[in-house]
Amino acid sequence: MTCFALKKRIVSSQCSALLVGVAMLLSGLAADPAQAARRKDGKPVEVSQRAKKAAAPARGVDKKRQVRKGVSRAALRRGAVAGAAATAVAVAPRLSYGQASGLHETADPLDLKSSVALVVDQDTSEVLFSKNHQAVLPIASLTKLMTALIVTEARQPLDEALVITHEDIDTEKGSRSRLSPGTVLTRGELLHLALMSSENRAANALGRNYPGGLPAFAAAMNRKAVVLGMNSTRFVEPTGLSSSNQSSAADLARLVKAAYQHPLLREFSTSPAHEVDIGPRTLHYSNTNGLVRNPGWDIGLQKTGYIVEAGRCLVMQAQMAGRKLIMVFLDSAGKQSRLGDAERVRRWLESGASVRSPGQPLSGTRDKASLS
Repeated sequence: MTCFALKKRIVSSQCSALLVGVAMLLSGLAADPAQAARRKDGKPVEVSQRAKKAAAPARGVDKKRQVRKGVSRAALRRGAVAGAAATAVAVAPRLSYGQASGLHETADPLDLKSSVALVVDQDTSEVLFSKNHQAVLPIASLTKLMTALIVTEARQPLDEALVITHEDIDTEKGSRSRLSPGTVLTRGELLHLALMSSENRAANALGRNYPGGLPAFAAAMNRKAVVLGMNSTRFVEPTGLSSSNQSSAADLARLVKAAYQHPLLREFSTSPAHEVDIGPRTLHYSNTNGLVRNPGWDIGLQKTGYIVEAGRCLVMQAQMAGRKLIMVFLDSAGKQSRLGDAERVRRWLESGASVRSPGQPLSGTRDKASLS
């Protein structure tokens, strides 16, 4: 509830109380025979002492009742104000880790909405743009890129039928899925949906059906992170629903470079849409990254992610300005802002302009980062 709405509610309750008080006052006057008994000329009618004495106890009781009602009204007003304040607190937006730590206060020349950004030349490892690239934050469904890498490199059969079970239902965030328990799909189909449409139950089923189950799968994810030099990264599960899955932009650039080496991951992550047959039904899924449907973009691999703690996230490998680039955007504020940031970076690169990344001493300074 906004401050304006809160004030409006308080004023409304006060006006209601005032109207009630006026009505009670008029009622009290009408109940008093000395006030109510008047001739047409407006002069009071003589009331006997006996009638006055009979009316006196009633007036006394009425005054006590009015006092009690006045107290009650005051309590109601206080309750209304307290309730409105509590409601305002209850609907206050939750902050991402980046917002809570002040990362959004970092200014940059491209005016990006992401608190963390990194653009790296895939072939030379030259850093073209960076913003808080070493900050460690939750990465949401970017996690699924590592999930896909583990499944692919384990060489588990993609045509093996796997069953979605109640174990795959999200109890962390309560996210929805059209893959109900009992659904049977191949490992390849689940991998496709996890990468392209960020299907949480699909990703969880992939980890659950790894030798040793989910604990072994999380351990394999962390071992692979060490091998890739992702020293600031930690995984606890395969979907990204847990805010404990955390990494940095620099680490994620390494993950993108490794995943790009697998043609299947490039194909699955960039397909605009996919259909799966489940019994008599055909389910249609779309890519969560609208840029793959934009003919102006040449995207080789991508993954999106979102939970409140992580904000909007995006990693991509794309060709532009004659170069193969890896782009990482974390903790973007606004549903479409991560895509907007990618567009801003592309326009900057294609314009050939030189900018100063936050933390760089000189305009156009470029750094080297080992992503091998």
